[in-house]
Amino acid sequence: MDRRAQALEIARELGFDLAGVAPLEPPPDAERFRAWLAAGHGEGMPWLTDQADRIADPRRVVPEGRSVLVVGAGHSRAAVELAGGGRIARYAAGRDYHNWMSKRLRKLARRLDQAGFAGPWRAIADAGPLLERSHAARAGLGFASKAANLLHPRFGPWFFLGELILGEELEPTEEPPPGSCGTCTACLDVCPTDAIRAPGVVHAPDCISYLTIEHRGAIPHELRERMGEWAFGCDLCSEVCPWGDKAPDLAARFGTHERVAEGDLVSWLAPDLDVPGAFNGSPLQRPKREGLARNAAIVLGNRPSDAGRVALLRVLRDDPSPVVREAAAWGLERGHREDAGVPAALDAARRRGDATPRSDS
Repeated sequence: MDRRAQALEIARELGFDLAGVAPLEPPPDAERFRAWLAAGHGEGMPWLTDQADRIADPRRVVPEGRSVLVVGAGHSRAAVELAGGGRIARYAAGRDYHNWMSKRLRKLARRLDQAGFAGPWRAIADAGPLLERSHAARAGLGFASKAANLLHPRFGPWFFLGELILGEELEPTEEPPPGSCGTCTACLDVCPTDAIRAPGVVHAPDCISYLTIEHRGAIPHELRERMGEWAFGCDLCSEVCPWGDKAPDLAARFGTHERVAEGDLVSWLAPDLDVPGAFNGSPLQRPKREGLARNAAIVLGNRPSDAGRVALLRVLRDDPSPVVREAAAWGLERGHREDAGVPAALDAARRRGDATPRSDS
């Protein structure tokens, strides 16, 4: 068995559904990435600009590297809705895939070492400086969609990627016959914030996934109603993609976190919420307490309920974060403007500077 076949076989033995090899060189989308940054589509994520040269050329990441072993793991499951309303992206329902992927990539590296593969290696699971979807397409794991994600015939858009940069020079796997979205524009049409500006071009500052996970501070008012029920991430462009219609149910692979299975958005507003403890092992830790509470306040405004009104009034009065208090004021204005006690609470909040004037809400 040749080296490449051996590496791919070991990857599958360790539980990866997909595996392929790309050369360690600037991937096909390197220049498109630079143009995307130059156009301002990555605004709010300075680490992309800071690391642009390394991201575009993986030889700067591991100078002694020779190949990129790309792996994929499906995570498709049914839509996820919290008790009482509020949606989170499906990938975030269970354990953090970064941990799952990183652990298996390290096992893969050790197995390859034992098999006599020479040279240094580095494992990357999303957080490293790499255009992973472009390398994955080059390795034959799928093709780019109009929503700028990667599509696979079996898993559609519902799979994670990981990479192992190797010092061993492996023959690249053959790219599959190119897939196509054809004339379908379902992902562009469904995006509530029009973040997909053109096929393959996503303006991150308007993307609900960016806003609810990476963005710090207040979310722009003009985008709040369009967030709808999304409290963490957004799956709309993936849910309408025909390529994912027959993806298998893999919910058991990553499980369902207790706070997702049993929690609700009102609990995200607790001032003493211990996010690292409550969401241990979950991607939901990423926005921290302020981000989760901010998101919950906006969604509770878009989906009014008595329990939400009570929680938002408490938050508006007592929360230690001005960002969360302002979001609570917006949620009350949006969903409970005329309810008992709300107008007086909002007037008091405006006097304190915790809410914008009514005409701006």
